[in-house]
Amino acid sequence: MHSKTVSATHPPKIFFVVPCCNEEAVLVHTANVLEVKYQQLVQKTAISRDSRIIFVDDGSKDQTWSIIHKLHEGNEKLFGGVRLAHNRGHQNALYAGLMCALKEGCDAAISMDADLQDDVGIVEKFIEHYVKGDEIVFGVRSARKKDTWFKKTSAEIFYKVFSWMGAETVPNHADYRLMSRVALEALSEYQEVNLFLRGIVPMLGFRTSKVYYERGERVAGDSKYPLKKMIAFAVQGITSFSTRPLSFVTFAGSVSVLVGFLMFVYVLVSLFAGKAIAGWGSLMCSVWMIGGFIMLSLGIVGEYVGKIYLEVKHRPRYCIETEL
Repeated sequence: MHSKTVSATHPPKIFFVVPCCNEEAVLVHTANVLEVKYQQLVQKTAISRDSRIIFVDDGSKDQTWSIIHKLHEGNEKLFGGVRLAHNRGHQNALYAGLMCALKEGCDAAISMDADLQDDVGIVEKFIEHYVKGDEIVFGVRSARKKDTWFKKTSAEIFYKVFSWMGAETVPNHADYRLMSRVALEALSEYQEVNLFLRGIVPMLGFRTSKVYYERGERVAGDSKYPLKKMIAFAVQGITSFSTRPLSFVTFAGSVSVLVGFLMFVYVLVSLFAGKAIAGWGSLMCSVWMIGGFIMLSLGIVGEYVGKIYLEVKHRPRYCIETEL
């Protein structure tokens, strides 16, 4: 483990990693806010002057990359940029930025969304926890007052289901967190293609802490997570960390076989009681028994496929087109 040499004369080099996808409406404002925060932290000697802000363009179709390029030209030492060759999703874009920060020699990286809904004001607390020895600091929402009833309820259900599936997660935490160089190096060892960082990062271990904040409104632009994407994201998270859904198929198949057996007993009783309808018994037993055996067989095969599925994901996560 790397030892931390943090002092007033050697403050940590912090990289801010901001994934972007079609964020032209908000990006300039976000850059200005982060630059002000950077200057404040430097003046307090909380971070090194070599700290940077990295924007990761996840295959945007608008002027996002042009804005990033102009920001870099205006202040090459502060603003950096990574452009992915194709849209690979928020998690892959974030991972690309974190790995870039690791390669550039950061002491720690703070990831946040481009819409500034995450409270930039708590960055000092992140760094304070890091200086005290925490390798990962999670930004956790203290309340969901601004969320609709549906979003609040669906989020609670997701975290409960995710926990019940046996995966570790931090409730009400998105991707606003600080990760030390040690944690980033550990993260780089995880090779799965279908990334779900909200599940992987808590698995890393190390010394962690939480900083609570209230999430604000989006400054500009549209949300990049409508209902369809939220559902897809939840499914990806669950299937990336648990094979228990496959066990449901096995369980359902077993129940189906049991029901088929009970139906067979019922048919025999009806037959001896003289209340059987011709053809009905054989049809029902056949449907339930055959259906049950098929589901049971699929479930058993699925258990093995699930294990293989978790091991053979070797496709590249992303390809970098340009790096500033």
